[in-house]
Amino acid sequence: MSKFKALLVSEGAAGVFEQKVVERDTSELPAGELLIRVQYSSLNYKDALSASGNRGVTRSYPHTPGIDAAGVVAESSVAEFSIGDEVIITGYDLGMNTSGGFAQYIRVPAAWAIKRPKGLSLREAMVLGTAGLTAALCVDKLEQAGLNADAGPILVTGATGGVGSVAVALLSSLGYKVAASTGKVGQGEFLKGLGAEQIVERDALQAGTDKPMLKEQWAGAVDTVGGDILFNVVKSLQYGASVACCGLTAGVAFKGSVLPFILRGVNLLGVDSVELPLVVKASMWDRLSVQWKLGNLDALVHEVSLEQLPEAIQQILAGKLVGRVLVSLG
Repeated sequence: MSKFKALLVSEGAAGVFEQKVVERDTSELPAGELLIRVQYSSLNYKDALSASGNRGVTRSYPHTPGIDAAGVVAESSVAEFSIGDEVIITGYDLGMNTSGGFAQYIRVPAAWAIKRPKGLSLREAMVLGTAGLTAALCVDKLEQAGLNADAGPILVTGATGGVGSVAVALLSSLGYKVAASTGKVGQGEFLKGLGAEQIVERDALQAGTDKPMLKEQWAGAVDTVGGDILFNVVKSLQYGASVACCGLTAGVAFKGSVLPFILRGVNLLGVDSVELPLVVKASMWDRLSVQWKLGNLDALVHEVSLEQLPEAIQQILAGKLVGRVLVSLG
């Protein structure tokens, strides 16, 4: 048994959820083949929902959020992993209903863990985290649908967020011309620093929701926000183009028609990074460590301690965070 620090979310008086750094014992962790000493985690929108008491993400409290973790195996009951192995865990039930990565220790099934690719440090893996994995999956789906760097401008919505910022950087590094959309005034230079060639105001993407079709503009898109913005993107894709959809901050529903699909042959591609088979996740992490390795990760990241995490959670819920938040648990 070992004592460790963790962010614990509890329901207080009048249904208000409180976040506190507490001391826990590894004996309190759930069953699993691997006990992992977490060195880094990262903050995602889903973590903030869990930390604010969203029962659609986390059913019961007290709870420790954190859907991402990277660290070192401290105990293993399976032959595939040895003590000292460096591993990455993203998604599955981690941080949702299983005690998550906002803690110095986690215990998880071996089927959730992959060994760290040689081309990425644990820190780099968590600068990317679920957001980076999702961004890479979006780009991969677009390329599988026929996208190439000569096709024309690629739109990224919610571009200052975690998935959006990695998508901008990744697409730019692969030679695409990136148009980055944001509602955050004054973040144009940040996005251009990641490789965006064009900045699109969010208001421009919200115009025309009452129209069945819009002018063809985009050779492809990564949408991280959903809602009516997503369908406006669908309506403004070039003939045969695709949009990869992975987010919902602007809403889970939109009003649309079949016209863009049957008149322009466009594609709406759903992307999930949570329940992917482990072999698919591992192959994508390998790609992010070699062919798709980003050289400007420090431009994306703001590092916080466990004690500073509650403030960052409030910022992401208020839509004020830019880029990625790395949680250091060393």
